[in-house]
Amino acid sequence: MSTINTQTQTVDPSLLASMNGSRTTKSAAQDAQDKFMTLLVTQMKNQDPLNPLDNAQITSQLAQLSTVTGIDKLNETMSAMSGSFKSSQSMQAASLIGHGVVVPGTNVELKDGKSVLGFDLPQNADKIQVKIRDQSGALVKTLDFNNMTSGFNSVSWDGKNELGAVAANGNYSFEVKANAGDTKLDVTPLSFGLVSSVSFGGQGTMLSILNGGEVALSDVRQMF
Repeated sequence: MSTINTQTQTVDPSLLASMNGSRTTKSAAQDAQDKFMTLLVTQMKNQDPLNPLDNAQITSQLAQLSTVTGIDKLNETMSAMSGSFKSSQSMQAASLIGHGVVVPGTNVELKDGKSVLGFDLPQNADKIQVKIRDQSGALVKTLDFNNMTSGFNSVSWDGKNELGAVAANGNYSFEVKANAGDTKLDVTPLSFGLVSSVSFGGQGTMLSILNGGEVALSDVRQMF
């Protein structure tokens, strides 16, 4: 007759813990709620029968606790929405690389006698004047226009200077003045540029415009 030896084997608790994982960390509001309920139950168990707890006070405390819990859940939801929005914004910004945009600025590029610049009028204007200057600040050309509507307007420059000669290719600057009757309007100059790269940092999503510096994604007025 043979004897069978049996041996009980136990699993190291630390191994089980690592396999099962740790419990989800409670939020601050959940932790506060648990502590409050523990204290409330303890108070009710040990209350003086001749001087019981005030029901109105308990109801008020429960209402305050419910409000705190609701605010905590709202904050979590808003944080999730904010993260999703930033991710979507980053993808949108990256897709702009290689595309043209219209952004606030006074830079205008002349290439082979062709250039486009723009401006935003707060209201209809009957007289608009655009002065184009070279990098040294010298006046190259003055353009005059009449009767433009409010909002975004774009105009072209054929590259000719005041003498009728074609200016050299390169970067120029411009300024816009507009009037509605005798009223001087506050005009926002707008530049056309090509997005060369995108960066993400403390200032938010920034676009690097070829020959135009950096601008915030939120400043883009139009893309094409």
